[in-house]
Amino acid sequence: MQKKILEVQSLYKAYGRNENTTNALNGLSCSVLEGEFLGIMGSSGSGKTTLLNCIATMIRPSNGRILLNGENIGEFKGKKLAGYRGNKIGYLFQEFELLDNLTGRENILLPADIHGEEMADNFQELVDYLEIGEVLDKFPSQMSGGQKQRVAAARALILKPDIILADEPTGALDSKNAKSMMDKLSGLNQWNHSTIMMVTHDANAASYCSRILFIQDGVIFHELRRQLPGEAQHDFYERIISVMAQLGGGSANVF
Repeated sequence: MQKKILEVQSLYKAYGRNENTTNALNGLSCSVLEGEFLGIMGSSGSGKTTLLNCIATMIRPSNGRILLNGENIGEFKGKKLAGYRGNKIGYLFQEFELLDNLTGRENILLPADIHGEEMADNFQELVDYLEIGEVLDKFPSQMSGGQKQRVAAARALILKPDIILADEPTGALDSKNAKSMMDKLSGLNQWNHSTIMMVTHDANAASYCSRILFIQDGVIFHELRRQLPGEAQHDFYERIISVMAQLGGGSANVF
């Protein structure tokens, strides 16, 4: 039986005060299993990115708990919180968030430098797998969008985090580079058993996942599981589209 690596328990997040209060999360609960590729989908404003940012400790929830390997991350402070952000999670941003004045190599190794780690022993392995050897000495302005995202992925993975949090990782990419990025993430999940939690509005990207949670008004309102090993990716994609059409009024409208 797979271990629960992440547990979200009755999570609330409110913005504003009194009559101007907006509830982004309304008691949301979910879990992520070790080695799982979990997708999070929902309309704009549904709470999916708020959920991811609470897990990343970029924002603090109003109430509820988030447990990583049984530890309440809301109680982390100082060095333990810094260690969680640097070693336990890897965050993959939609807009890459590379530092323009650093080369590809320097961007990848930045987490190791910040947290006082030796040059990671998986550096070359990541470079080879993500096919970014030719941009290690280039600055982000000299890279394509696909190269930037693969460099960002290497940075997120360099300290071997327990879980990868990916926020619309294909959102700023064309279809060719988006497919390449998803192939790489899927490979990390299948062959490295990396645990990935990905927010996406793209049914193509979501079809790489093993399970999808649909969020509406700050709570989970539907779950879809890929029937492995028998269900083909295309068939799972068709089921995703069907759910989106039934629950959201059509994929072009809200997802």
